[in-house]
Amino acid sequence: MQTNNAIKEYVGIQKESMSGRELEASVLTKAGLMLKAVQENWDAPDREAKLLEAIKYNQKVWSFFQAELTEPNHPMPKKLREDLLNLSLFVDKRFFEVMAFPAAEKLSIVVDINFNIAAGLRTNPENAG
Repeated sequence: MQTNNAIKEYVGIQKESMSGRELEASVLTKAGLMLKAVQENWDAPDREAKLLEAIKYNQKVWSFFQAELTEPNHPMPKKLREDLLNLSLFVDKRFFEVMAFPAAEKLSIVVDINFNIAAGLRTNPENAG
């Protein structure tokens, strides 16, 4: 489980200098960049391995969010948690589609979702509104 160790190592290093929101944004950005790199190099000879690596990483990130969002005392408003959980189910479904029928354009929506949520996490909640 090379990816799992990498996540633990990354989280351990980043926790020292980042808030939870910044860390989540950073991990989502990395996940999006991994997918984007595969998409932009779709004809590369190692595409299959890189795609699998990117999907596994993304699935771990989204599984973590799913676990967090289902915690009974999670501070996020219930409606927002439900929306994010529904989005995570969409992402899971898209990855199964991509694994069954690989196509570069199928990755765009997940890349956009990852980057948009990361951008939202980076905004200062006191300045929002």
